[in-house]
Amino acid sequence: MSPFRRFSASSRDLKFFLFASFSVGMAGSIVDATLNNFLNFRFALTGFQRSFLELPRELPGLLVVVVSALLAFLCSRQLGALSMVLSLLGAVAIGTLSRTYGLMMIWLFLYSLGQHLFLPISSSIGMELASEGKIGRRLGQLNSIRNLSAVIGSFFVFIAFKYAGLTFRHTFFIAGAGFAVSAVMMFMMKPKKSHSAKLFLKPHREYRSYYLLAILYGSRKQLFLTFAPWVLVTVFHQPTQTIATLLTIGGVIGIFFQPLLGWSIDRFGERLVLAAEALLLIVVCAGYGFSRSLFAPHIAFLIACGCFLLDQMLMSVNMARSTYMRKIAKDPSHVQPSLTLATSMDHVFSISIALVAGTVWSAFGYQYVFLMGAVIAVANLFAALRIKLPGAGMKTGIAESGPALVKD
Repeated sequence: MSPFRRFSASSRDLKFFLFASFSVGMAGSIVDATLNNFLNFRFALTGFQRSFLELPRELPGLLVVVVSALLAFLCSRQLGALSMVLSLLGAVAIGTLSRTYGLMMIWLFLYSLGQHLFLPISSSIGMELASEGKIGRRLGQLNSIRNLSAVIGSFFVFIAFKYAGLTFRHTFFIAGAGFAVSAVMMFMMKPKKSHSAKLFLKPHREYRSYYLLAILYGSRKQLFLTFAPWVLVTVFHQPTQTIATLLTIGGVIGIFFQPLLGWSIDRFGERLVLAAEALLLIVVCAGYGFSRSLFAPHIAFLIACGCFLLDQMLMSVNMARSTYMRKIAKDPSHVQPSLTLATSMDHVFSISIALVAGTVWSAFGYQYVFLMGAVIAVANLFAALRIKLPGAGMKTGIAESGPALVKD
């Protein structure tokens, strides 16, 4: 059966969520591709002002579990629609109402809150829309669609500014329109039962292995998001275009890699996939930290670029943590709240590790930052090898989807 016929035969909710995922991927990519240049053009930020913006960008990640608990009367689809409305308001306000640096920080906080609310929701809904035994494949397909839309969004920004004469205000409005489409699509999905507020705020002892994996992921995520590009810029003296090119290449690779990763999770299990991620991450740390001292400059630069692309792929393995949580959940109602709580947990550690790593870089050199990363990877390896899955998986009838998007 062709992909188009498979899509036509899919459930109504799955179609809506596919369109929502594509729209949010494109809109988010347009904002990401535009924001830094907009901030430099409008405010000519100092280094301190730019670094201080990480507070309103990351604080919503810490607060997402509290906000989700306050909005627990909304089901996941309704909360997803609201998160897109917040992203819409934040994006448009950044482009039109940022008269001062302080006001811009408020709008950035609003935008980031919408984005962080959507993170656990996207995984939980994706798993709800999967057939039993094909959960990883469904998440891989959805992530692939977001990768495709992100590449299209970045390319749109390039064309819009180079040839169409669009302004920052125009692009933020266009991004807002994308978030609006996503909000409408999610609002039109069939409502599900909402969760109790206390489920969001109460850690479960039975899920401690998942929480540990989430904490380790948050630590490694921020380390590489913050310092991997900084190595290319300050150690290898690469211009902005190099980072943009690598991000584009990684996005294109991800279109094909994500479904393969999802299939691997279903075929080989979370334990093996997460252990393989940890081993590869050790290689990435070694490449970032020591390639320049071991190889000629041009070879070391190519190794660093390869590590950058590999790490982009490894970030996607977080879907295995989501499917692991789904499999060990004692009740289906625990999945979304636990994913949300883990998002807040990982942000506590991601912000902390970034501050520590910055101090280590200044005091000892960038190599030691990636030694820290290698230690985290080793801890992640042991944590992955210790996870245990229930023999029969969940028997609670979560799945509700129609046929898969690609041949299963």
